[in-house]
Amino acid sequence: QVQLVESGGGLVQPGGSLRLSCVVSENIFNFLTMGWYRQAPGKQRELVAVITSRGSTNYVDSVKGRFTISTDNAKNTVHLQMNSLKPEDTAVYYCNSKKVVRAAINNYWGQGTQVTVSS
Repeated sequence: QVQLVESGGGLVQPGGSLRLSCVVSENIFNFLTMGWYRQAPGKQRELVAVITSRGSTNYVDSVKGRFTISTDNAKNTVHLQMNSLKPEDTAVYYCNSKKVVRAAINNYWGQGTQVTVSS
């Protein structure tokens, strides 16, 4: 069973930065994509950033220019660098991976890490 473990959340003031990390229990090249989602209270979970096995990235419009997703393949780790944080970035952030298993796409999730942006 694939395991994803996030870290790096916390409380930060508006304009500050945080770096989230997600350690995966197997080689990340095994996955179609690695991504970060977030869910704020009372809202649906949304995709924040995604990186493919070929290194292509995509971001939700609200974080473009502020967030950067990257991988450390040697450590099977995915990072989300978050700069210029805003109160509306407050949410639980989840690491996600997608893998083809017997012709179907399986989703794997971490436990989530809380990010709170507040003065």
